[in-house]
Amino acid sequence: MTTDDPERPADGGADRRTAGFQKHTPLSEARERLREFVEPIGRLEPVGIERADGRVLAEAVASRRDVPNYRRAAMDGYALRSEDAAGASSRSPAVLEAAGAEVVAPQGATLSPGTAVRVHTGSVVPDAADAVVPIERVTEIEDDTDVGTNDAGGPPTAIELAEPIAPGENVAPVGEDVTAGQALYEPGHRLRPSDLGLLKAAGIEEVSVRQQPTVGVVPTGEELVQRDPGPGEAVETNGLTVSRLVGRWGARAEYRNVVTDDPDALRAAIQRDLTKDVIVTTGGTSVGQRDLLPEVLAELGEVVVHGVALQPGHPVCLGVVEDTPVLCLPGYPVSCIVTAVQLLRPVLHWLSGTEPDQPPTRPATLTRKIESEPGTRTFARVELDAEAGQTVARPTRTKGAGVLSSVALADGWIEIEPGVEGLPEGELVAVQNWEWQP
Repeated sequence: MTTDDPERPADGGADRRTAGFQKHTPLSEARERLREFVEPIGRLEPVGIERADGRVLAEAVASRRDVPNYRRAAMDGYALRSEDAAGASSRSPAVLEAAGAEVVAPQGATLSPGTAVRVHTGSVVPDAADAVVPIERVTEIEDDTDVGTNDAGGPPTAIELAEPIAPGENVAPVGEDVTAGQALYEPGHRLRPSDLGLLKAAGIEEVSVRQQPTVGVVPTGEELVQRDPGPGEAVETNGLTVSRLVGRWGARAEYRNVVTDDPDALRAAIQRDLTKDVIVTTGGTSVGQRDLLPEVLAELGEVVVHGVALQPGHPVCLGVVEDTPVLCLPGYPVSCIVTAVQLLRPVLHWLSGTEPDQPPTRPATLTRKIESEPGTRTFARVELDAEAGQTVARPTRTKGAGVLSSVALADGWIEIEPGVEGLPEGELVAVQNWEWQP
């Protein structure tokens, strides 16, 4: 098994133990170096809005029509001329003829002075009407002598108002939501479900988007099997996890078969996926005898970072081969997940022409002290619970990069800055939801 635990590099030659780890690159600097050779994808494609959720716009979008395209009622009630209710009071109510009160006002309907017409929410407000009085604010009159609720079941012949109504009240004008030609979204905007609804309302059926980044995900390690491990074997999980994270992050992953710890096999695997926008390998990144990927990467292209001041995830290796970014993630599962979130996710954003967003957080109080190494950015896994009316964060592990359950069963993690030496019990912290989606 390859040795990727940042605390315990495997024995090997003195050159292997020191290569790449004499300097721990800060996470922010590692990202900056990655950014230097990541260009947004220039490939574009048209996509119907029904399939555009999560896609990144390549061109600006403007509305093709007014929304709404007619004056519509914002309430169930009666459309009327506000001047006909001027001065109305409980002592001197305004009485208006209920014209066509049994039906919703049709498109283009007119309204005579002294009359009101029944409208429903969203229906057309007749010409000349400039207000809609809610149904609960009127008294319906069956005839000129019977004032009160119409219990007979027939349409009322008149309505009575005990207060005036302002012009424009409860009437949505044409284009209140969006006007024809109005700019809606700029290039680089990642579409959300609410955006798709607005696009459809605005008459947009298809948008131009960037093609999704393609990612070759290559798990490595001669000890890995897909199921039923024997002595000395381990089930491959990193490739599965990373490929599914790639899908959540708006890219398309090709989950490759396990590649053994052999220089020729590793070299061929990287060369095979140079057609992808980014290559991700898992395992074989530390300083053990079978940790060969940094050397293979250096032979094929350039290693720009090997070893990041990150806990867990220290032995990550970043490089480029023929203009293709290659991220060699550590083999321990928690290290692999942390480095995927902190490094692969930004790369996929940059390829899509967007900037990485920050994870949502939830405040909580630490139940016990968390230790961290000065100069290293630490991600401590926690479970959330409720105690004495407050949310508390209970650390699951701060070390143990090989314990997958410590992150899979956690509710999030706490990011401890490099300049901080641990967090005390009782500290109010921000728990990051690392599995959030764009």
